[in-house]
Amino acid sequence: MVNELGSKQRQITVNSCKYDGSAHRSWTAELIELSGPLLVLDGVFDTDINHSSLGLIKRGTRSIEYYWLDRWYNVFRFVEMDGTLRNYYCNVNIPPAFDGDTLSYIDLDLDMLVATNLKYVLLDEDEFEINAARFNYTPEVKINAKGAVNELISLIEKKEFPFDFQS
Repeated sequence: MVNELGSKQRQITVNSCKYDGSAHRSWTAELIELSGPLLVLDGVFDTDINHSSLGLIKRGTRSIEYYWLDRWYNVFRFVEMDGTLRNYYCNVNIPPAFDGDTLSYIDLDLDMLVATNLKYVLLDEDEFEINAARFNYTPEVKINAKGAVNELISLIEKKEFPFDFQS
């Protein structure tokens, strides 16, 4: 892939929002690649995080994050401090907006956890249904969210980018 950044790598802010626009999470990461609609970020956890689905994510764990400005999902590749692949984590979301300094997306609550052997499990289907009713997701949003899940499954099962990396 051609890197449109040249040698200019920079910190950007990532904002994950709920459907109503309210802030959900925010963090900074280094923009390491910009290639057409694909942005690749590199972040490092600065504190230990205990996640309900991922368990303990230790301080120093890297998060290589793949965002497409034209796709309804993003993919995080978690890498341990020794360089080994920890797992992948995928978020189904409305395609993000990027203004050069900030990347923002609407998280639609459906998530997929992918192990190093590429076995996967779809998470939070109940949360998706609850929030679809609560926030009145449009039919288009529901269709695209479910299509994103199917596209992720296809990429995983075919071991296609970004699921072609194993350590």
